[in-house]
Amino acid sequence: MKREKNLLDAGLLLLRIGIGISIFFHGLPKIMAGPEMWTAIGGTMSNLGITFAPTFWGFMAAFAETVGGILFALGLFFRPAALLLIGTMVVALVMHFSQGDDFMKYGHALDLLIVFIAGLVTGPGNYSFDAKFLPKLA
Repeated sequence: MKREKNLLDAGLLLLRIGIGISIFFHGLPKIMAGPEMWTAIGGTMSNLGITFAPTFWGFMAAFAETVGGILFALGLFFRPAALLLIGTMVVALVMHFSQGDDFMKYGHALDLLIVFIAGLVTGPGNYSFDAKFLPKLA
């Protein structure tokens, strides 16, 4: 039974690191691009009826992908990071659907949404900073 638990934790570690680093590198150019990019990204919130503060919403999306990606990979503040990333992926999906995109366009956001929801449910596993330093969060 202990071996199975170790394998589960190792699998969660591999998944966290791979997805977290991937989403970090997806968000890094967005956060580095600055307010013009943030405003363009935040403009997609209009698909949800939110038309105020597009720069703020765009920054939050870039922040969620960049900082949230690192936190997801480390398993540090894992569930709050997963929640931020879930929100970002929901907005991305709504944007793709509103544009009439096909699965090739929205599939990546859907896949990541599923992974982040699963992460929220399972937690980061024992091989995480949360398990080591913040066990009540893990």
